[in-house]
Amino acid sequence: MLDLSHLRHNPFAQLCFDIRGIQLRILGVSGSTRKGSYNTALLNEAKLLLTSDATVEIADISNFPLYSQDLESDLPENVKAFKSLVRRADALLFATPEHNRSISAALKNAIEWGNRPAGDNSWDGKPAAIISASTGPRGAVRSQLTLRQILVDLNVYAMNKPELYVPNAQQVFDGDLRLKDERVRATLKSVLENLVAWSAAIRGM
Repeated sequence: MLDLSHLRHNPFAQLCFDIRGIQLRILGVSGSTRKGSYNTALLNEAKLLLTSDATVEIADISNFPLYSQDLESDLPENVKAFKSLVRRADALLFATPEHNRSISAALKNAIEWGNRPAGDNSWDGKPAAIISASTGPRGAVRSQLTLRQILVDLNVYAMNKPELYVPNAQQVFDGDLRLKDERVRATLKSVLENLVAWSAAIRGM
């Protein structure tokens, strides 16, 4: 489980609240919509690492229509619900696969909906962390770079360190999509701890 008690000594966390009294709402967004996704599995693992001090809710982006400005006057109900989830979140945790050296079409589509209509950027000002997994040797590192560029335009404050890229994911997860690599689990835990502190720093700006 994730122990956040030590963050009361973190100068970032002290900027706006006593870490012992908060419940941080983290919204997990997986760029993969497939069953058996290793990126979604990373988000599910994050849920298990948290205590009552923070929660992770995983958004479902699989059924959004393809973004079109023609639909902005009457947003689909699932898009409205998604934008509400994003606005309520204290922090974001993106898990991104790599498709053609970039993020997936599903994730880009969700990002567009979250940023529209004009003047209704649901992502605005949110602290975030990015993690990724792939069956290849690089762990989807290039998709993280692409996503960071996009988040700048959305005014999302993406945390720089620690980084988590999971290569050869088929060897890191078991048949039930649970992490079996303790080093990856420890890094994921560190990402979550630092996201809590980073969120406190952003909220105290």
